[in-house]
Amino acid sequence: MLLTRDDVNPDKQDNDGRTPLCCAAWNGHEGVAKMLLGRDDVDPDKQDSGGRTPLCCAAWNGHEGVVKILLGRDDVNPDKQDNDGRTPLCWASWGGHGGAVEMLLGRDDVNPDKSDNDGRTPLCCASWSGHERVVEMLLGRDDASPDKQDSGGRTPLCCASWNGHEGVVQTLLGRGDVTPEKTDSGGRTPLCCASWGGHAGVVKMLLGRDDVNPNKPDDDGQTPLLCAVWNGHEGVVKLLLGHNDINPNKPDNYGRTPLWRAAERGHAGVIALLQPSEYAPLAPPEVEEPFVEIPLYFLCAFHNTTVYSFT
Repeated sequence: MLLTRDDVNPDKQDNDGRTPLCCAAWNGHEGVAKMLLGRDDVDPDKQDSGGRTPLCCAAWNGHEGVVKILLGRDDVNPDKQDNDGRTPLCWASWGGHGGAVEMLLGRDDVNPDKSDNDGRTPLCCASWSGHERVVEMLLGRDDASPDKQDSGGRTPLCCASWNGHEGVVQTLLGRGDVTPEKTDSGGRTPLCCASWGGHAGVVKMLLGRDDVNPNKPDDDGQTPLLCAVWNGHEGVVKLLLGHNDINPNKPDNYGRTPLWRAAERGHAGVIALLQPSEYAPLAPPEVEEPFVEIPLYFLCAFHNTTVYSFT
């Protein structure tokens, strides 16, 4: 009814720049989308205030029927970026919508390795969100780089490790063109990222590699062990301490050892793991700080916990 009226603009935008077609695409209403696309006065590729086209909206939400309809038109750009530089493929990958991803990858005019404004590729987005099927689809392309870094230096492996997505990590580690120890802009390896997040399964996989240094520090001198200690991840601390190459005494750039950090943070369980006599003394060497020689101060002053004997 409304489309039959001369005083109704079928392409009028709301305050966020969304047209009726954009709204229909966002919600997956195929019939409405077809009706609107049948009008000569409806722009099928009009962007909202965030730069999102109807195709971007449909891909973001995994509405395969609407995606197919829009991709069937010559006046729709399937690789148009929004204000954040994200393409429809990027959004479909982020959401794990395999059907939409498959359709977009079937186009010659879609770049599967196109980065957004933060340098994230579709593979990076899928890896961050843990979508194994989409990751495998993207890795099946010769023109998608499996080791490409974003603006923060994070590779797909780093993204998956940070969030503990074991399936994606396993898939990426199975490739010969993925560097398992490539660092981000802060010098953090995938092992550092997994240790920081307490993702024991990922840590175990990375520790099983001969090409991963379990003592490699980031730019602040924090080793994977220090990262796990900082956040009190006892399971990861146990895994790391069980590795023959781990140095439990290695301090960061400020001279703080894992045991010192555990005391400062009040992680009693981690302290219990670190306290055997063959591990580090409390005081790191040659650091001039008021409490550096008495980290038990942190336990007594700030934490209601058991004070252990280190003799």
